[in-house]
Amino acid sequence: MNQINIQYFKHPYAEFILGSYDGKLCLCDFRYRKMRASVDNRIQRGLNATFVEQNDAVLTNTKTQLEAYFLGERSVFDMPLLLVGTDFQKVVWDKLANVKYGETATYLGLAESIGNESAVRAVGCANGANGLAIIIPCHRIIGSKGELVGYGGGLSLKKRLLELEQNLFI
Repeated sequence: MNQINIQYFKHPYAEFILGSYDGKLCLCDFRYRKMRASVDNRIQRGLNATFVEQNDAVLTNTKTQLEAYFLGERSVFDMPLLLVGTDFQKVVWDKLANVKYGETATYLGLAESIGNESAVRAVGCANGANGLAIIIPCHRIIGSKGELVGYGGGLSLKKRLLELEQNLFI
């Protein structure tokens, strides 16, 4: 069976589980989120692989880039990514990746950007299933009236990340 290298990364903002497969980051998620088992199972099944706690260059680079992000020194990530999900989820995550640092979008706006305005709930579910938190910026998605809604890391962290990005240190 194949192997996904994982590392736990504790940061003052949050504690993460990071995973790499075949030289690409496939997991950067909150260690203690409610959907932890669901996300982990999807990635392991999708790659026909098991988690092995072992460091590698991708994980080290990810930690370095996350540190720079949290210090306000990085607004774009440049590690190779491996998205593991349905075709629909991948389309949504691709659109999420285009929401720029310091900006926000709505679930409805995302649904419209994929050409299916009635898919707001499905877009929300795909957003919630994102296993590459921060890297694919699901924290930048807000409700249609500007309210903070749903986030795997909790709404207080979502607010903190948006405030970090609004300061635009870069």
